[in-house]
Amino acid sequence: MQKRNILFISISIVCVALLSGLYILNNIQPNRIQKLSLPFSHSSVSHPTPVPLQPLTLEQFFDGVDSAKYPKENLRVLLVTGDIIPARSVNTRTIKYNNFLWAFEPTASVLRDADVTYSNLESPLTSDCVPTDTGMSFCGDSRHIQGLTFAGIDVVNLANNHLGNQGQQGINQTVSYLQKAGIVYSGIENNPQYLEVRGMTFAFLGYDDIEAQPGVSRADTDTIVKEIQTARSRADVVIVQFHWGVEYVNQPTERQKYLGKLAIDSGADLVIGNHPHWIQPIQIYDNKLITYAHGNFIFDQMWSEKTREGVIGKYYFYNNTLVDAEYLPIRIEDYGQAQIIQDEEYKKSILDEMYNQSVILQKND
Repeated sequence: MQKRNILFISISIVCVALLSGLYILNNIQPNRIQKLSLPFSHSSVSHPTPVPLQPLTLEQFFDGVDSAKYPKENLRVLLVTGDIIPARSVNTRTIKYNNFLWAFEPTASVLRDADVTYSNLESPLTSDCVPTDTGMSFCGDSRHIQGLTFAGIDVVNLANNHLGNQGQQGINQTVSYLQKAGIVYSGIENNPQYLEVRGMTFAFLGYDDIEAQPGVSRADTDTIVKEIQTARSRADVVIVQFHWGVEYVNQPTERQKYLGKLAIDSGADLVIGNHPHWIQPIQIYDNKLITYAHGNFIFDQMWSEKTREGVIGKYYFYNNTLVDAEYLPIRIEDYGQAQIIQDEEYKKSILDEMYNQSVILQKND
């Protein structure tokens, strides 16, 4: 009798377990069963539908950016500044304040908030720079490398008319400081240079069209074509920066326009310009963008409003295609500290002028 009871209880337990199992299986959602039973594979990951790309227009670069429509994992942001000279009064002010982060403190958070930050370093950095507020032969205290690092600058263009002001020794010292800080540099006969950005390869090339200096890459036509084509074969995105043009004018020269188009024709995705010390227009060419001058950024030219103004350019790449850009106006205070303009009316006046000059260029070219 006791054995019969034990057998009955055991059979009951088994039945309850079977019924419970059937109930659970019947109430599991089919997709949940699939996830449990199938091993993970790339094909099981959902991918967003590619965003259709539209031709670039001048208007879109001044109307704000809707970056939310692009999948974040496929979007890279390149931030570009105008001219930086950690020399002359920028240098003396920084030493006076004993703060080599000073020039970048108001803008560092913006500069760091990009996948790549790219600047034109228009002065050698040396260990024996004598401070001065005058002159056109530049040098900056080597400790300015702290400011570049603090601002999150990843790449600098060295192809400009002041890099060689302290001779080859000054160039060598500058390169040494940049290397120790992990900052990529191009434009000293080392074009192209590459930087991988979240799985995408960017190539950077720099050319000076102002003054021939030993060791500094010149804007020679054959060299430009050859080096850009090399970069095009190895990189997803090719960025070319020129130091060019005439100072203190609104519109680019014929030479600037020729070089910008040559770079695009050779395979550049974006052309960046600096040197005029005024903001100059942008131009769409073959559905690519040429930005002729960003104006000053860290500079000591306090003698006019236009030399105290500049823009930070933010360039948005969806996969390997430039899809949008925006410009953040800045104003220089105290002989060297760039500050992002907060006054909406002032900001609008700068961007309106930049847009109007771009329309004039586009119509006349």
